[in-house]
Amino acid sequence: MSSATIIMHFPDFDAQEFLREYWQKKPLLIRNPWAEWRNPAEPDELAGLACEEGVESRLVTGGETLTLEHGPLEDDRFGALGTAPWTLLVQAVDHHIPAVADLIEPFRFIPNWRIDDVMVSYATDNGGVGAHFDQYDVFLIQGLGRRRWELGDPCNEQTALLPHEDLRLLAEFEPREEWVLEPGDILYVPPGIAHRGTAIGDDCMTYSVGFRAPSRRELIEEWTEDLLGEMSEDDRFGDPDLEMQPNPGEISAQTLSRLHQMVAEKLNDQDRFARWFGKYATTPKPSALDWRPEHAITPEEVSIALQSGTTLVRNPASRFAFVQQETESLLLYVDGEAIECSGEAAVFARTLCASPLVETTLSSATTQPARDLILSLVNRGCIAFEEPEN
Repeated sequence: MSSATIIMHFPDFDAQEFLREYWQKKPLLIRNPWAEWRNPAEPDELAGLACEEGVESRLVTGGETLTLEHGPLEDDRFGALGTAPWTLLVQAVDHHIPAVADLIEPFRFIPNWRIDDVMVSYATDNGGVGAHFDQYDVFLIQGLGRRRWELGDPCNEQTALLPHEDLRLLAEFEPREEWVLEPGDILYVPPGIAHRGTAIGDDCMTYSVGFRAPSRRELIEEWTEDLLGEMSEDDRFGDPDLEMQPNPGEISAQTLSRLHQMVAEKLNDQDRFARWFGKYATTPKPSALDWRPEHAITPEEVSIALQSGTTLVRNPASRFAFVQQETESLLLYVDGEAIECSGEAAVFARTLCASPLVETTLSSATTQPARDLILSLVNRGCIAFEEPEN
């Protein structure tokens, strides 16, 4: 039962229509649009990641009463779970399994900085994480098995939650729409919509392509903290034009205006904000791994690779974005760092931000500024030269 539109094929997917009619407005069910759906990760791979240090994972166990356990999990943990329903959730699996990272590509009509990661869940029969709502957009891709999704009403900070130390579960949930997803099916859920997913049978895997949505509070907190780092204690209020006032207890309108201006002129610096936001939006999560190569490559090795026409591959764990400046220049942001680019280097940087694979036969990739950029990014682990197939 559903009032949602069903799109049957990715080639017929109208991204502009989706953004206009559905994005952050209403759910959309997309029945297996892939030419040939192949589950990109095996359950054993997911279990292995959940046991590793530096990988964010959670294990939810139980039926009506749910218990949350944070990873890393012990190797023998899964064998001790018994027959009760359980769900394993692993964040940022796209950082570790390239085939999972490929799932993001059909959704690149959303700006890069909005893309968060791909969380993967594995559930046994009747497993789930309960009725809840999220503050971000998500595409739920069914990988293995079947899952029933029930969607309810919009929620907000006033919505009643069950008392639970670890999980934000809804106190009341009344399904309005319901679908059973088969392998390859996709369900888009906007922010704030109540939903509940329940595995139908064992070996149920779901891939959640999530999108970042910073809160106003978060933006103000992070932006002002960055500003404070460069401010001097000597930059103080002054009133050399002070005049006598009838009541010394009054804070005059002129004083308030001057104080407010001291604050506003810093907060309203749009160029400074743009520079900060590019770094903020591309900064990796605290648990991000060090992807630098074991041995740094040399400029000569870059030249040889470029001459051979090797393809450059973006690290799925790295975040790329840019802010256009003057006509011929831009600021390239990669993993929280800003790089000034102009001319052919700027052309190459835009290409690098637009695609996970870049052909080095492009003229913009062979210029010296572009070679310097490639050298820096390869040695930081943000890009790599594609390994030739045997």
